[in-house]
Amino acid sequence: QVQLVESGGGLVQAGGSLRLSCAASGRTFSSYVMGWFRQAPGKEREFVSAISPSGGRRYYADSVKGRFIISRDNAKNTVYLQMNSLKPEDTAVYYCAANHRGSYITRSQYDYWGQGTQVTVSS
Repeated sequence: QVQLVESGGGLVQAGGSLRLSCAASGRTFSSYVMGWFRQAPGKEREFVSAISPSGGRRYYADSVKGRFIISRDNAKNTVYLQMNSLKPEDTAVYYCAANHRGSYITRSQYDYWGQGTQVTVSS
């Protein structure tokens, strides 16, 4: 079992930055693919970014490529999402997720989810 707790969300103006954190419980964090997803009101939950267990591979949705950076610190059991040049369309609840299947982009392949943290970008 892995428990995930996100933090770092908030209200920011367009063009600003936020860094989300996701702290994980358990001793096997370094074996999990970690991902970030987001869900805006009335929309499906969508993939944002993911990182391999070692941190050597990173994946991004086209909508955030070049603006967001995912990273992880396996010693601290934490994954981060640095969000720069934020836009109003980035407004959503952001969820951290983990899977042991080696999957990166497919939402249904993730086994564990956090409760989410709200990010609101004002224009």
